[in-house]
Amino acid sequence: MQTFPLLVVAFLAAVFGSISLSGKAVGQVAEVVGRPAAAVPALYFPSRQGPWQGVKAEEAGWNQEQLDALMEWAGDRGSTSVLILWRGRVLAEKHWGKGIGVPSPRYQRMFVRLNDSQQAIEDVASVQKSIVSMLVGVAVHKNLLQVEDFVSEHLTVGWSKATPSQEAKIKVKHLLSMTSGLTDDLHFRAKPGTRWSYNTAAYAVVRDCLVAASGLSVHELTRNWLMDPIGMKESEWIPRAKSITALNAFGFASSARDLARVGLLMQAEGKWAGKKVLPDDRFRLASLKASQQLRPYYGYLWWLNEPVRLQAAPIDTYSANGALGRRIFVSPSEGLVVVRLGDEPKKVGAAGFDREFWRRLIAAKL
Repeated sequence: MQTFPLLVVAFLAAVFGSISLSGKAVGQVAEVVGRPAAAVPALYFPSRQGPWQGVKAEEAGWNQEQLDALMEWAGDRGSTSVLILWRGRVLAEKHWGKGIGVPSPRYQRMFVRLNDSQQAIEDVASVQKSIVSMLVGVAVHKNLLQVEDFVSEHLTVGWSKATPSQEAKIKVKHLLSMTSGLTDDLHFRAKPGTRWSYNTAAYAVVRDCLVAASGLSVHELTRNWLMDPIGMKESEWIPRAKSITALNAFGFASSARDLARVGLLMQAEGKWAGKKVLPDDRFRLASLKASQQLRPYYGYLWWLNEPVRLQAAPIDTYSANGALGRRIFVSPSEGLVVVRLGDEPKKVGAAGFDREFWRRLIAAKL
């Protein structure tokens, strides 16, 4: 019963002149025409206690051998954990404890512990910024603060080292978009909104605003608004050692699986198993768009891939980025969440690791 598909192919070839009607080509195209499209499964959300459902690579449209090779490559370059979700299901996952070889002194300072499964729990560095962005969205929905608020509406005068008149012009949105105009030690340098500078000390003020606006500690609001609703059980805010507290006194310790839940929540547009955890869609969408035009690849504490920064990654990819190559990548179009923990990637550096990882990952598609 292949006559009808063959006639369709022949007709298309006659009209467009771009389909070869050699026996092999006709057979291949006819096979595609006659094959029903594979159904894309709904997003899967793991329970808090139970096992995390996996998916066979071939069933999801990926090459298992190439995924295995990718994980081996990542492990040889300082990774302690790499986890890839497809539609919420585990497509690939591997953990290397504290990593292969001797960890760097910086990694040692940011390593927290191994969990019962010998998987690393680490201070995830600036990945915490994107998590705080999510919490800001909840606060906006609760009408506790707004991005157009002046920071001084929530904190007492003198929160920075700028003059009171300079400080009074800085809004929450300037902290979220890295355009506060402050230096790393919070002195005035430029008018808010006119200069982009990656500033961890200014970011930390966002967290202070959340605490002041909510009346909750950072531990309480993170647990109540995010961790408990999505089942994160290996994460916590921790005081940092004196050697790394100059810009940000708190680290956020987490595991690859907990961070994967964060990525999955974002992939699901703020819903977890149908329940709204990030209820303010307007803020969530704004956080994933250019927050200013000085660095259009930066949203509200999220890194964007538009304009293209990673050639192999889909254009809609966005990420939470931390020192030593810690990452949460979300690619809605491919249904992917990718988490990487570990040391500074050996041989290639963090940026080089990202580029090559995505090149290899996309090459593994069937």
